[in-house]
Amino acid sequence: MTSDTFSAMARETGLPFDDRRALESVSLIWHEAHLLDARRYEEWDALWAEGGEYVIPIARETADFAATLNLVYDDDRMRRMRIERLSGEFSISAVAAARTVRSASRFVVTGRDADTVEIDSGQILVAYKREETSVLAADVSHRIVFTAGGPRIARKVVRLVNAEDAVTASGFLL
Repeated sequence: MTSDTFSAMARETGLPFDDRRALESVSLIWHEAHLLDARRYEEWDALWAEGGEYVIPIARETADFAATLNLVYDDDRMRRMRIERLSGEFSISAVAAARTVRSASRFVVTGRDADTVEIDSGQILVAYKREETSVLAADVSHRIVFTAGGPRIARKVVRLVNAEDAVTASGFLL
C-alpha cells in the first residue's frame, strides 16, 4: 500500500493521521477505557475538563440532554459522587462491581477547531458479575479540548444500542 493510498483511506474514514490532535484524542480515549476497566476512577476523573459532561441518553437521537430523560447526565459534582459510590467499601455498587473489558474502535473525527476535536467511536463492553456475562454496545461521542495541561474530555455521550430496553444496575462506568 502506498502512502498516497494510506492517506486517502485515512481521509475517507474520517481519521486524519496527519492531525496530531486527532491521534492524541484516540490515545486519550484508549487510555480512558484502560482506566475504567482497571477501576482507576480517580485517575479517570483527572482526564476531564472542568465542567465536563458525562451523558447516557435513553433516546438515542436526542441532542438536548437537559430536556430529555437520561440514564446518566453528570456534571463534575455528579460524576465525582458516582466515583465515590463505586469506590466506597460500603456501597453495593463497589462490593458487587463487575469486571469489564472494553474495546473502542471505528474512530471518526466529526469536528475540529483551534482547541477542540469532536470524535465518534464504537464501543463494545463485556462485563462479568455474579456468574453472569453481559455485552453492551454503544456509539460514543467525545469532545476533547486541548488545554495547557494536555487533552481533556469536555463531553462524553454514550448512546447504547439498546438504551430503550430495561437497564439493570451495572456497577461500572461506560
